[in-house]
Amino acid sequence: MPRSHLPAQWPVAHQGGPAAPLNEPSLISPREKPPAKATAGEKPAKKRDAFFDNAKYLAIVLVAMGHAWEPLRDDSRAAAALYITVYTFHMPAFIVISGYFSRSFDASPERLKRLVTGVGVPYVLFEVAYTFFKRWANDDPTYPISLLDPWYLTWFLIALFVWRLTTPLWKVVRWPVPLALAIAVLASVSPDIGDDLDLQRVLQFLPFFVLGLCLKPEHFQLVRRREARILAVPVFASALLFAYWAAPRMNAAWFYRRDSAQELGAPGWTGAVMTLAMFGCSVVLVACFFAWVPGRKLWFTALGAGTLYGYLLHGFVAKGSRFWDWYDITWLHTPLGEVTVTLAAATLITVLCTPPVQRMFRFAMEPKMEWAFKRDAAAIAGSRNGRRG
Repeated sequence: MPRSHLPAQWPVAHQGGPAAPLNEPSLISPREKPPAKATAGEKPAKKRDAFFDNAKYLAIVLVAMGHAWEPLRDDSRAAAALYITVYTFHMPAFIVISGYFSRSFDASPERLKRLVTGVGVPYVLFEVAYTFFKRWANDDPTYPISLLDPWYLTWFLIALFVWRLTTPLWKVVRWPVPLALAIAVLASVSPDIGDDLDLQRVLQFLPFFVLGLCLKPEHFQLVRRREARILAVPVFASALLFAYWAAPRMNAAWFYRRDSAQELGAPGWTGAVMTLAMFGCSVVLVACFFAWVPGRKLWFTALGAGTLYGYLLHGFVAKGSRFWDWYDITWLHTPLGEVTVTLAAATLITVLCTPPVQRMFRFAMEPKMEWAFKRDAAAIAGSRNGRRG
């Protein structure tokens, strides 16, 4: 994959606050409320919405499959078509959910703490871990550590960090989505933005986050109607047919949104056209994806709480497969080999989302770090009142 390429929780916080993307169990779903009363001294129980956990798990599986298909595209037009189709909507879907569950972010001290520990710290830890992995696995001992130039999957964490910080702004502007689209268009025609913090991706994917901020529960209910599920079939079929036609004719790097039009060898004006066209196509396919996501609890629903783990950890295997030339095996480029690679990717990401893996790596994904922060004013006041009593 390209150096700073993608993705997927994953990578998205399943909470209203800024905690770790996609995997915070303490959020209340938009359709569920805590019990009216709770035992003295206990907080009301909060429930997760199976729909969003299902959506995150299915999306992260598509992320892993997309990474597995990338080396197969040159030998298989079908793999290339699937790759283009999936890349049109899987990260936008994650980002829309991230925005939806960021609506209550208000830059309060508690939410800022959760943003730092749940997004900022994992970004630093995995950026360093990936750098050392590349040094070892790719025999590149001088490869530098750079927190300003996200490597591979970590771009999503720094993007989520920036998007969350800007949430209060999007709540007060009159036309948030058109404004975010205008910013994305300007970024797509600005080759001088550079690679710092992967700002091209931050800005070009921004409209999906803002769209999520603007969505309400009834919007998700609308796309989950039976009529929407039926309509999604011909829409997806048409998308696959178009992708099959476009695969040998189109540069898939457009879907990564990490470069301007000029950097892709196209005239500047095409950046504006492609940004608007891809946004429209992505929104339609995201809606179709949500239409097919089951709303009931299934065997994989619980794995939706661990998609950040799967997202970040599977990157070592995905990159290792390139460093160690696994795809040089000719058999993998046959139809049976492609199916095997697809199933292997789905199995790997599923295992990496399981509770045992979460427990093993929670120190890096969800560090508490109480030692690093001052006690909030309310706690200090309560402590003082207690001492006076």
